[in-house]
Amino acid sequence: MDYKKAGVDKQEGYKTVELIKSYASRTYTPSVLNGIGSFAALFDIGNFKDLGFQQPVLVTGADGVGTKIDIAMKIGVYDTVGIDCVAMCVNDILCHGATPLFFLDYIACGKLNAEIAASLVKGVSDGCLEAGCSLVGGETAEMPDVYLPDVYDLAGFAVGVVDKSNIIDGSSIKPDDVLIGLESSGLHSNGFSLIRKLIRHLDAEFDEKPIGQILLTPTKIYVKPILNLLKNVKVKGMAHITGGGFIENIPRMLKPGLTAYIDTKSFKIPEIFKFISGFGIEDKEMFNTFNMGIGFVIVVNEEDQEKTTYILEKNGVKSYKIGYIKEGKEGICLV
Repeated sequence: MDYKKAGVDKQEGYKTVELIKSYASRTYTPSVLNGIGSFAALFDIGNFKDLGFQQPVLVTGADGVGTKIDIAMKIGVYDTVGIDCVAMCVNDILCHGATPLFFLDYIACGKLNAEIAASLVKGVSDGCLEAGCSLVGGETAEMPDVYLPDVYDLAGFAVGVVDKSNIIDGSSIKPDDVLIGLESSGLHSNGFSLIRKLIRHLDAEFDEKPIGQILLTPTKIYVKPILNLLKNVKVKGMAHITGGGFIENIPRMLKPGLTAYIDTKSFKIPEIFKFISGFGIEDKEMFNTFNMGIGFVIVVNEEDQEKTTYILEKNGVKSYKIGYIKEGKEGICLV
C-alpha cells in the first residue's frame, strides 16, 4: 500500500502546480514578493500611504461557486466558474469600498486531474486580472472517499484595502436617497440548486445557444467601474445581489428604520429569469433567490443620480434607477 493506492496521486499534484504557475504569475503586481510553491505568500503593504491610504483597513471575504460547478462538471467547461469564484469574493469586499489586493483559491476533489484543476485556476486568474488583484496562492486537496472521483468544489478568499475614512457602511443613507441597480451578466452564481432541479437537459437550445452555456455565463465583476465611480460620486451604500436575491441583500446595507422601495418594472428582466419563473416559481421567490438582472445596487443622493448612471455607462455598465429610500421597518418593499 502506498499513497497513490490510497487515492492520492502526488505526481498529478506536482503536474498541477507546474500548469498553474503561469496563470498565477501573470496576475502579480510589484507588491507580490514570492511565487507559487512557498509555504505562504508574501505581499508588501509598505506603499499604502504612497497610494493615498492614511489609515488603511484590510477588508476580507470568502465565498464559493456553489452548485453551479455541477453544471461545469456535466458540460466539461471549468474556466468560467473560476471567474465566478473571484467575482463572488471581490464584489463582496467592494461593498465596503475596498480595492482588492490579492486572492487565494481552494480546489477540492475526489480524484485530481491536473488539466481540470489548471482550467479552474485559469478562470480564477482571468477573474483576478479583471478585478486588478493578484492570485498569490491556494490549496488543491485530493480527498478520496470524501468526494466522488469526478466531483470538484471551488472556493476563494479575497483581501482588499480601504482608507478608514472612506469605509462605506450605509450609515449615511437617509430617506429620499435613490437606489441605482447595475445590470448583471445573467444568473451569476446563485440559485443553482433550484435551477438544476428545473433544467435537466443542458444541451437544449435557448436564445440560439445550448442552455448549459447560458447557465455558465460568468458573474460580472464590478470592481473597476465602481472604483472609478467612487472617485467622482459619494456612494452611501452598496449591496452585492447574491444568494437571497433582492429581499435578503439590499436590507443588509440599511440601518434600522429605513426601507428600500424597489420598482420591479424599472429595469429589464432578462429572458432566462422569465424562463425559470415559467416553471411555476412565484415572483417573491424569484426576487428572494436570483438577481433578476441586477447584480449590484448602490445608494446615492438624489442629485447624483444622473452623474452616477453616466459614469457607470462610460465604464461599460448599464444601470437603472430602481428605487428610493423611505422611513419604515420593512427593510425592503417590492412595488
